[in-house]
Amino acid sequence: MKIIVDFLDRLMRNNDREWFADHKAEYVAVQNRFNGYVEQLITEIGKFDKSVQKLQVKDCIYRIYKDMRYSTNKLPYKTHMGGYICPHGKKSGYAGYYFHLEPAESEYLNGCLLASGCYNPDNKLLTRFRDHIMANGTHFEQLVQSAPHFTLSNNAKLSRVPNGYPKDSPYAEYLKLKDFSLMMPLSDDIVYGPNVIKEVVELFRETQTYNAVLNGIIEEHQTEWI
Repeated sequence: MKIIVDFLDRLMRNNDREWFADHKAEYVAVQNRFNGYVEQLITEIGKFDKSVQKLQVKDCIYRIYKDMRYSTNKLPYKTHMGGYICPHGKKSGYAGYYFHLEPAESEYLNGCLLASGCYNPDNKLLTRFRDHIMANGTHFEQLVQSAPHFTLSNNAKLSRVPNGYPKDSPYAEYLKLKDFSLMMPLSDDIVYGPNVIKEVVELFRETQTYNAVLNGIIEEHQTEWI
């Protein structure tokens, strides 16, 4: 992993097309190395979550080239690498397992991390998640607690309980969520350790039931929201 993060660190400090062209062969080697880790994760996660068993690496990884149409930062390259392992691939909208490598000084997510769950669901899906919490709040809380190394993301969390839900609900903080991701920063000891894939897989195993419940909600209403 250190080779990958070191390359991303140098790219962060030299984020221009000329430098990247001069180091293109190194980038290809680093990307191939990262792809190998993602392939291992697919295989190992598939042993406890059959919904991802048929994925290929290309279904889970992202281009390093930024889409400049939607970026206020006009630097041409991402300074992180990520693999999102979820049913039917990264564009499916399903909950899954995200593995992220990034230099600590980078400003995207501020370092290496793991995430599980459903990132940035649309409004219809948000409503379905909230309705599920209203009907099964205790169970949802138990799901979150069953992944003790992870915490729920507060990304874009509402300041108030959304309209249509009781303001005094014991699950008010969950109802405010706009991102149903469980997050965990990765320490250097794990990222650069000899058993990184094994440790990451065991951490992701904590979140399998959480993802299964979210995907059950998604599948139940799939015809309506696609």
